[in-house]
This record gives sequence, structure tokens and C-alpha cells, in this order.
Amino acid sequence: MGIHVIKMPDIGEGIAEVELVAWRVQPGDTVAEDQILADVMTDKATVEFPSPVVGKVLALGGAVGQVMAVGGELIRIEVAGAGNASATSAVAAAPVPLPAASAAPPVVSPAPAAAVSVVPPSTPAPVQARAASTSVAPPIRRPGDKPIASPAVRRRAWELGVELQNVPGSGMAGRIMHADLDAFVARAGSQPPDTGAGASAIRYAQRNDEEAIPIIGLRRKIARKMQEAKRRIPHFTYVEEIDVTELEALRQRLNARWGTERVRLTVLPLLIRAVVLAVREFPQVNARFDDDAGVVTRYGAVHVGIATQTEAGLMVPVLRHAEGHDLWTSAAEVARLAEAARAGKVTRGELTGSTITITSLGALGGIVSTPVINHPEVAIVGVNRMVERPMMRGAAIVPRLMMNLSSSFDHRVVDGLHAAEFIQVLRGLLECPATLFVE
Repeated sequence: MGIHVIKMPDIGEGIAEVELVAWRVQPGDTVAEDQILADVMTDKATVEFPSPVVGKVLALGGAVGQVMAVGGELIRIEVAGAGNASATSAVAAAPVPLPAASAAPPVVSPAPAAAVSVVPPSTPAPVQARAASTSVAPPIRRPGDKPIASPAVRRRAWELGVELQNVPGSGMAGRIMHADLDAFVARAGSQPPDTGAGASAIRYAQRNDEEAIPIIGLRRKIARKMQEAKRRIPHFTYVEEIDVTELEALRQRLNARWGTERVRLTVLPLLIRAVVLAVREFPQVNARFDDDAGVVTRYGAVHVGIATQTEAGLMVPVLRHAEGHDLWTSAAEVARLAEAARAGKVTRGELTGSTITITSLGALGGIVSTPVINHPEVAIVGVNRMVERPMMRGAAIVPRLMMNLSSSFDHRVVDGLHAAEFIQVLRGLLECPATLFVE
């Protein structure tokens, strides 16, 4: 048998390091050829690494959340044959055998001296053991570690008003047993609350638990990008109210006519069309600013980033050349990109190169928002929810469907006047949707 060492491959495009976001195998697992070993991330794109060999996993080269350099050791696998690692390095990487279930119980680190009960030497050995197990000692558990307990123990603890974080566990790996819970209740002098008809008051358990959540993977990328955007860009947000009654009526008529044959339209393709037309008059908002070089690049093509919420976090897939799409091809491509993002199948190329971004919280869009610009772009258009409100139309009060646009601009390269004029052009196009189709 030999050892095969798999190193972090060069993904290309000048990438020198990647973040390890998930292990698909663990030491001791048997892996087949082409079986996925790990997921790594770079610039929001997740890459899966398959195994080139058949064998048993001996050691993993890093922890989830660790940033690894290209060429660093990713995993060691025991294979039939010579392998590609020296005998010395193979011995150094051999896993430490775990004790069998029938072996002696695990050794528990002693509690602080002030918290340990002292048992007189004359106490018989069984009594000493029992006294030690019920002594008032804090759980040997680091802050943020979740207590291990069965659902039955957790339910009893909830009924007793006991926080399991404070209960020492005597089971394997510190698991909390029913006996541990009984001992804790006895030491604290508490009894189950009276839930009968004679109960005079309801007692609510206090909570002191904490959970430390490492910021890794996509969430780390989002955090860094948002921090960089707010650090670099002086944001200027402009909010305008738009009457979308006619726009919504048009959308419904188009869906009624073409909905069974084509992709059903949302407001988003109509807004994208409006943005395409508006940036012709204001090319300074369809741009990217390299503030290190001091160069603003304006684009004729309109590559629209569509902010998309996924289970992993916010992603911005890009609708390329929106100026070349009609309403239905735009809707179909946006739907495809959103589905790929939510399924984790969007490619790195589909997440880069946007020139202006649209963000929306849909029905949760609120009245006003302050969207963060997708650096190095210089503008982002934020959509708030539609609300039917009474509005004055001439001398009459009539119901109208209203929607706010909350948009942010990079004030270094987009003047407030031009930002406001850009939004007013958008407003005119959306309030009179027939103009969306007039070149």
C-alpha cells in the first residue's frame, strides 16, 4: 500500500489561493475515482474537486473556512501500489487510532480547583465515584460549543427550565444523560414547575446560550465585498415614487396573451428595458470606476447584475447584453440565472462583468432602502414593493398602484443632478410603458 497526496490544483486566471468551504469525505472513508472530495470557493464561484484515485482517506489538509494556497496539500489517500508520497511523510500523516467502544471511558479534563468537591479518604470507592459525578462543577465546554444530548433529554430540560449549556455531561464525548440532568436539578435545588390547576404563575426560563458562527465561504466573500464597497464608495441615494398602474396592466395583458406560450413576465424585464433606454442618455451610470488607476470606463453594452438571494447568501448573476434582449428572452435568461444561483451551479463567468445592478426584495421591499453599490460599478437601482394608494388625478381621488425606486450612485463620478435626471427618465418610461418600445 502507498500514499497518494492530492494538492490544491491551479484553477487558473491568476488565482493564488482559495477558500475551503466543504469536505465531502472524512478520514477513514473509502473513495472511488471521480468521487467529489471537497468544495472550494474563489470570487463566489464554487469548484468541486474529484478524486483521481481509489483508496481510503488518511488525512485532510485543512479545516472548513481555511484559505489554502495553490499547490498546498489538500488530502492524503491510501492507495494500492506505491503512491506518490515518501514513506517518511506517509508515516507522519498516519491517523491516530481511536479507542474502541469497550475501552476505558474517556478522560475528562479536571474542573477548576475551586469548583471540585473534596471527598474524605474514608469514603468507599463507589461512593467516591458517585460523589465526583454529582459534584458542583461547571461543564467543560468552550463558549459556542453546543451541548450534546438526545431529544428526550432536551425536552426534559425544557420542561424543567434548565439550560443544557450549564449541565456537565458524563456520557461519551460529553453527552448529557438523564442522570446528569437529575443531578444538576438536585444540586440547584429546583423542582419541575407546577403545571396543574394550582399553579399561581407561569415561570419562563432565562436563556444564556451563545452561538459563535464563523464567517466562511460565500458569506465571507459577501462581507468583504460589502465592506470594500462602503469603504471605497461615497454613496448617494435618491428615492422617487413611480405610478406603475399602467405598467402592471400591460404586464398582465401580455401574460394573458402570451403566458401559455412564453415565459411569464414579472416587472423586472420591463425595468431592465427601461434601464437600457435610460443609460443611452446617461452613459455615466453604466460604468465601472477603477479608483486605484483613476479611470472610469463607460460601456455601450448593458450588462445588468441581478441581485439574487440564495440559501448561501446574496449573489449577483449577470444578464449580458441586456440591450439585445426583448422582454421574454430577458425574462427567460434572468430566471435561468436565478435558478442556477440558488442551485449553486452558476459559473464564475456568470457572476462577473456587470456594468449596473438591479436589486429588489419583492413583496418585502419596504418603502425605502439604501442599496449598496456593487463595486466597481457606480450605480444600483433598488426596487421597493408595489402598494395601491389613493392619489389625486385631476380633481378626483383614485386608487393607483405606486412603487418607489431607491437607487444609489457613486458620488465621485455621478453628480446628484445627473442621478436625479436618470431616475426621472426611468420614471417617465415606466409610467408610460408604451415608450419602452419606441426607439
